[in-house]
Amino acid sequence: MLNKIKKLNNNYSEKTRFNNTIKFLKKTLPVNSKILDIGIENRLSNRMKEEGYNVKNTNGDDLDLFPINHKTENFDAITAFEILEHLISPFQLLKNIKCKRLYATVPLSLWYSKAYRNYNDKRDSHFHEFEDWQFDWLLQKSGWKIIRKEKWINPSFVPGIRTILRNISKRYYAIEAVKK
Repeated sequence: MLNKIKKLNNNYSEKTRFNNTIKFLKKTLPVNSKILDIGIENRLSNRMKEEGYNVKNTNGDDLDLFPINHKTENFDAITAFEILEHLISPFQLLKNIKCKRLYATVPLSLWYSKAYRNYNDKRDSHFHEFEDWQFDWLLQKSGWKIIRKEKWINPSFVPGIRTILRNISKRYYAIEAVKK
């Protein structure tokens, strides 16, 4: 029964996160825009396509070792939704993007929760969970100017103290930035 509740909770959390991400994107990026989404095709990139965006994903290469091999200046925007935390050094990737607009989300570091770690797939683990000032600084140092930002909670209904904390603590940080 608890596993069923956890699965429902994860689906609810993902749906809420995706809705927030799409709403954030739609505020300033017109539908039909040409997007390069950093990372492999996934449920969120498919959702962006359903919403009317022209989305192309990068391939499954290790982005620490093999930075983006697409001509990023040919896109209206680059999206990096919950991918940068998986990289050992997102600096070079961010610095080398030629596109003028970036939308990104990252998980925020929370005092009551350790960084996400998947013991079965190291590529699915978080190398970073940022504080907002750290991510802002990373973007600034890599040549970006943040023009808009938001934070979101990660809603949960699984019983426990962490559930209460998850429903009041901002977990995700979204930015819109332009190349300096």
